[in-house]
Amino acid sequence: MKLATKLIHGGVEPDPSTGAIMTPIYQTSTYAQEAPGKNKGYEYARSQNPTRKALEDALAISENGKYGLCFSSGVAATDAVIKLLEPGDEVIAGNDMYGGTYRLFTKVFEKFGIRFHFVNMQDAESLRSYINEKTKLIWIETPTNPLMNIVDIRAITQLVSGKNILVCVDNTFASPYLQNPLDMGADLALHSATKYLGGHSDVIHGCIMMNDAGLRDKLHFIQKSCGAVPGPQDCFLVLRGLKTLHVRMERHCENGEKVANFLKAHPKVAKVYWCGFEDHPGFAVAQKQMRGFGGMMSFTLKDDSVENAMRVLTATKVFALAESLGGVESLINHPASMTHASIPREERLRNGLTDSLIRLSVGIEDVEDLIEDLKQAIG
Repeated sequence: MKLATKLIHGGVEPDPSTGAIMTPIYQTSTYAQEAPGKNKGYEYARSQNPTRKALEDALAISENGKYGLCFSSGVAATDAVIKLLEPGDEVIAGNDMYGGTYRLFTKVFEKFGIRFHFVNMQDAESLRSYINEKTKLIWIETPTNPLMNIVDIRAITQLVSGKNILVCVDNTFASPYLQNPLDMGADLALHSATKYLGGHSDVIHGCIMMNDAGLRDKLHFIQKSCGAVPGPQDCFLVLRGLKTLHVRMERHCENGEKVANFLKAHPKVAKVYWCGFEDHPGFAVAQKQMRGFGGMMSFTLKDDSVENAMRVLTATKVFALAESLGGVESLINHPASMTHASIPREERLRNGLTDSLIRLSVGIEDVEDLIEDLKQAIG
């Protein structure tokens, strides 16, 4: 079955009681049992919910996985993965990553004795010197947020093959439409489903997909025990969003390419970070492991002052100045003060994230309107 068909039909069956095509929203906290311990597979909604189960099945199919688990946010999903570890364990993560993930790692989990190494992952071999008997997890973002660096997933999974080290890929920027980490040897594919999977900026949600039953059971225990589960309405919205992911991503990619090329040719733009350019350092890897280059990009101006960047950020009419990404509407963002403000400035600058960097989430509006909006804002 092809991806578009899987996204529409995967994990979803007509409701047996009414024949409803869409999975009902089971808005309940508990379930009647015939006798103690004798039930129809559902006991309490923190542990199970039919709407959530339908979404988990659909998400697993979207990533070519066997199992899916849903969480109340992308950060909650990340939190669950780190809770697989124990004090003394070590994690290797990219030095160019989402600020919320960095904050969770350094401000919450480091004090419990988990050590994090933030390294340049664009060369898989560079990870070798950080791997030791305490290494238990490799955390990958690709493309990265916000500098759009590309990490070779297969090269890293091969590097740690047989070493009892988990590989988790945050696949939020690519979505299952463009990239499937499990097919490249990753153990876990994680998403902030708030973004492209939901697609309409109306839900907070996270998910993890995998193939290993034992890993699924461990994460399900964490999901149930720690309780960071989404409600059925949230699951319904993501389930609805999945059905149009393929058509939305096609337009995100088409618009993204045109906007990126417009910015690259603009006389006032210094650099555009978009992995679809042939001169992008990770282009060959992106071409190999992705089916398109998406609608996420960042850029800097030749007048590289924060004041000039702020002028552009507040001058757009169609692009909304807002955090998040992946919705049908276009957003403009200032990572240094918004999504990545929790990363110390010295570290941001060392990794190339300047105070004047501007990030775009290119939506599915008419691309001519988007280009005109950027043209008038940049001046």
